[in-house]
Amino acid sequence: MISLSVSVKIITIAPLTSSIMSLQNSPQVCPYGLYAEQLSGSAFTCPRPANKRSWFYRILPSVKHKPFTAVPSGNLTENWNEVEPDPNQLRWLPFTIPKSTEKKVDFVAGLHTVCGAGDAKSRNGIGIHMYTCNTSMVDRCFNNSDGDFLIVPQQGEILITTEFGKMMVEPNEICVIQQGMRFSVDVFGETRGYILEVYGAHFELPDLGPIGANGLANPRDFLCPVAWYEDRKVATGYTVINKYQGKLFACQQDFSPFNVVAWHGNYTPYKYNLKNFMVINCVAFDHADPSIFTVLTAKSTRPGVAIADFVIFPPRWGVADHTFRPPYYHRNCMSEFMGLIHGHYEAKEEGFQPGGASLHSMMTPHGPDAECFEKNSTAELKPERVAEGTMAFMFESSFSMAVTKWGLQTCQRLDKSYYQCWEPLRSHFNPNWKPILGFSAGSWTKEAIRRHYIGF
Repeated sequence: MISLSVSVKIITIAPLTSSIMSLQNSPQVCPYGLYAEQLSGSAFTCPRPANKRSWFYRILPSVKHKPFTAVPSGNLTENWNEVEPDPNQLRWLPFTIPKSTEKKVDFVAGLHTVCGAGDAKSRNGIGIHMYTCNTSMVDRCFNNSDGDFLIVPQQGEILITTEFGKMMVEPNEICVIQQGMRFSVDVFGETRGYILEVYGAHFELPDLGPIGANGLANPRDFLCPVAWYEDRKVATGYTVINKYQGKLFACQQDFSPFNVVAWHGNYTPYKYNLKNFMVINCVAFDHADPSIFTVLTAKSTRPGVAIADFVIFPPRWGVADHTFRPPYYHRNCMSEFMGLIHGHYEAKEEGFQPGGASLHSMMTPHGPDAECFEKNSTAELKPERVAEGTMAFMFESSFSMAVTKWGLQTCQRLDKSYYQCWEPLRSHFNPNWKPILGFSAGSWTKEAIRRHYIGF
């Protein structure tokens, strides 16, 4: 059993493990003439629960390559000062996917940074990216020396080949490729998704506290690959692309990097199906905070404050009495970036579209649009399914995020009319308002609620 902070199911190390390799990590001569190589995801001296490393047994070590040289980074950036800060509520229409008939774009070429903060050099920060691509990576792999990628496919499944093995990841699933892991992405048509990158911390399951032992994401539902390898020479050259201090570098080698015959350890890529999330919700009154929907968190050094949380809003039951059930109006000391995988988000059913996004920056007010408020202020409160057929999510961070030039201008997907969804909000203030008595819990009719709401 592998011991990760998020845990995973049982994995076979490989059918090639010998009795010697079961006793030591680096024998004088590895079975089958393999090389032993360790990948460390933490400092050697980290406490045991936080100590992360895996051992590869590979045909050739990853050190065998030509020197790295700088290559164009495209729209992938860590420059948070390209444009002036913008505290407004921001919303993007679905990001455009390039047509394969016009231009071939693979996963790396299709990376676009929307916003972020912090610094990869000091190992403290966050980046939020979109990927929009239409072709598979051929004799190219990607390696992120800066941090972890949490990938959220929105359109099209992706087949990710890693040094640990392969993972097929579909919309409504997520995967995490941790710092330093080499991977390549195959696609099967026009493909789009979101990426949350964190520097200096790894994702883990949130503490459950009073919830107890069960609930939210269960460790058993996280899956990691089984060893798979290819022993392949590449005469024309295989390109390894390295993201380092926010820039891209490339090197050449004459063999496939996916030549790991066996591995063991607790530092792995992994995936998770969002349908397995066990929802916790209020069953009396009021609206619970979105933190109850946290799937993964990357903790900061301050207790209870995250570098980033990955939060979802899955299908669930709404049963709260005497309560405005959609999200409340809010100003937050955290930054909230939202995306929509499929369906209709309850607080903004029209303008917020799958493949689009929104950003509500620190202390920027936000909440349901006028139509949602009017509808839910007079609705008959009975048990109902919420977000059926929908999966929205949020990247929430304690960092004050800056939007890139690509996000504000170049992509041309910024919805400049976003603020108008709140313009129809009107005052319902009535200084002569009196409470209506005689209604017990569960007995409120739609007419009674309407009369109560307008102050009769």
